[in-house]
Amino acid sequence: MNNELIKPKSWRKRNWKWLLPVSGLTIIFIILFFSTGMGSVVANITKAYADTDLYLKALEKVKSDQRVIELLGEIEPIDKLSILEGSVEYLDDNKTVNSSIRVKGKKLNARMDIVAIRINNKWNYEKINIRVKNPPEKKQTIEIITAE
Repeated sequence: MNNELIKPKSWRKRNWKWLLPVSGLTIIFIILFFSTGMGSVVANITKAYADTDLYLKALEKVKSDQRVIELLGEIEPIDKLSILEGSVEYLDDNKTVNSSIRVKGKKLNARMDIVAIRINNKWNYEKINIRVKNPPEKKQTIEIITAE
């Protein structure tokens, strides 16, 4: 028996039962993603990953403060996960940034809050704070640079 006359079904006809719901859910997910503002959050985090100079120079200023060293101990370098765990907000056509990221010390962990303005492709820091929340008995904020 020769089956040359039987044509196989197209890929679309064979797989429509799962293709249709998956396509619909994907479209709904994309609409929800952009309508909730998550697109701008992802864009801000992406910019923060690319702009490591902002965090490195701020960390240098933090490491030079003796109060921070006494409280936190030796501070470890900032890793990419610290930026992802924190919050980043770029304003004024990416010329101003408000950010808060995790900082690890040998003794304690803290958060570093940064407010900076980019002038001539260089970050000028208006505020750098180190906040310690845990343990509660050591809860405090150390101002490295304050807005005038």
